Order: sequence, then C-alpha cells, then structure tokens
Amino acid sequence: MSTSLLEVEVHLDEQDLVQTMKQEVAHGLRQRPRQIPPKFFYDERGSQLFERITELPEYYLTRAERALLDRAAPGIAERCGCSELLELGSGSSAKTRVLLNAMKGAGLLEKYVPVDVSETMVRETADQLRSEYPKLAVHAVIGDFTRHLHLLPHGERRLVAFLGSTVGNFERDSAVALLREVASALGPQDRFLLGTDLVKDQAVLEAAYNDSEGVTAEFNRNALRVLNQQLDADFVPERFEHVAFFDRVNSWIEMRLRSTEDQTVTIPGLEMVLDLSEGEEIRTEISCKYTRESVEDLLREAGMKLVEWLPDEREYFALSLAARG
Repeated sequence: MSTSLLEVEVHLDEQDLVQTMKQEVAHGLRQRPRQIPPKFFYDERGSQLFERITELPEYYLTRAERALLDRAAPGIAERCGCSELLELGSGSSAKTRVLLNAMKGAGLLEKYVPVDVSETMVRETADQLRSEYPKLAVHAVIGDFTRHLHLLPHGERRLVAFLGSTVGNFERDSAVALLREVASALGPQDRFLLGTDLVKDQAVLEAAYNDSEGVTAEFNRNALRVLNQQLDADFVPERFEHVAFFDRVNSWIEMRLRSTEDQTVTIPGLEMVLDLSEGEEIRTEISCKYTRESVEDLLREAGMKLVEWLPDEREYFALSLAARG
C-alpha cells in the first residue's frame, strides 16, 4: 500500500459544531439542575489541561487503561483476528498505537478508521500514522459518534474501540441507545472493545476529580470560557467553584460548578439571560463507574454479549471484549 491510501470523510464542519453547541447548551441550561455537556471542555486550552490531569498522581484512569492495554492488546489481536481498527472518539490516537502495534505484530493490520469531531487533529494524526505504518490504509471520519454512526464505512473483521471510559459520560438510557447503534453496525466477525472505570473506594474516586494542584478545577471552569468564546457569553469563571463528588445511588462521579455569589450571565448567542443565585450549581459532567455485572447488563440491553472481561490487577479499570448477540 502507498501513502495515497488516505481517505477523509467529513460529516460536519465548524458551522455544524456551533449549531449543535447552541442547541445542546440551551437545552442543558434550562434543566434543573442546569447542565453543560462535557464535550465543551475541549477547546485547545481544555485539551492541554486534560493532558496535565492525566499526569497527576490522583488521576489513575489513563495510566490504568494504558497499562492494561499494554498487557492485553497482543492477546486481543490474536483472539479477534481483526484486520481493521475503528476507534470512536479517536483524539490524538495515543493509546491506539498499542492496538495497532498488536495487530501489526499478529500480521493482521490493514486499516485504521479514526472517528472524531476535530478535523485538524484527525488529519494530523493520520499523517503521523501513515509515516509510522507505511502500509496502513487510513479512512478518517470527521463526525460525532452520537449522531453519525450510521454513516461509518463498512468493513470486515473490525475491532471497534471505545476507550477512556467515555461511555461513562452518558446516563444509562443514553449509553444503551449509543451502544445499540454500535451493535447494529457490527458484523458477525467484528468485535467491540469497551473501556470502563470501575467502582472502588470513594476516597480514591473523589481524589481523582479533586486533585491537590487544582488542575481539574481549572479544567471544569474552562467550559465557561468555551461558552464565552463561542456564544459571546459573559461568564466570569472565577465566580464559580469546582465541586466533584461520588453519587452512590447512580454510581457516578458528578462534577459541578457552584456560583459563589448572586450573579446574572448573558449569553447573546442563545438570546438567554441566566440569573444564578449564590450556591446554585451547573452540572458539567458525570462519569459512571461500573462493575462486571453492570457492564454485562449494559451490553446485553444494547444487543451485545460479553466475550471477555479484562480488569487490571487492582480492578480499577477494565476492558470488555464484546460481540453482537
């Protein structure tokens, strides 16, 4: 294969992203409690802050998943026999290389399909991967996996990866609906690889989202800066404090921004005015924590069956290999 084997399929552009933001933010801010979707953390500054979070001693998730992938990927590649890797929410594809190397080592690797909303990042990553894997065909898809799964290219013997415990950002009904769409796109020889953070000691969970350096707090407030930039809002991030706690009933970490005073925020891009009282909170993220049983239930309800359960040594994080069924 030559370096000409690069295809980029675009299903959304900057105008689409802004329009989606307007719809989702307007809907969320009218809820009680008010909400901002977590996808809006990630402008350039937000992405840089998140990279810092992954290096903090309290934030175990990224290290746990990476160590688990390093250990499990060769066996996954051999047992699946998949020649194509399709990744939902690929980002910079940093962890993806572990799977690509494992598939290459098994003599199977032919194609990579990254799916992400950032065209710039996807194109840059595709160029890097083509340099690192000269025989690899890359079919990049610029799209939102919550909206464009039905537009993904067809393939055979695919490993569909959804890593980083991103599924945890969805409440159960939404997670089931998303995974049901994934299941409908799987062929009989395809496999689905899901990364999930596991239920553990509450102190460990809460520390991961309340780091001593305050990086997560700044990351949380950055969502307000994104709304200021994109929607001409006049949030003053310093007037909000970071709140993160484990909700045992729902088995999730919940992040919020709490207003430290009575304040009025105008959002011209939404033709909206928010009157916030002191102590009022805006939910910015949930991060569901799972058990093997809850993952199996989630997959079953979505039309998939668990093929292999792969937790790390501390049972902090798990990879689940599933098939349609």
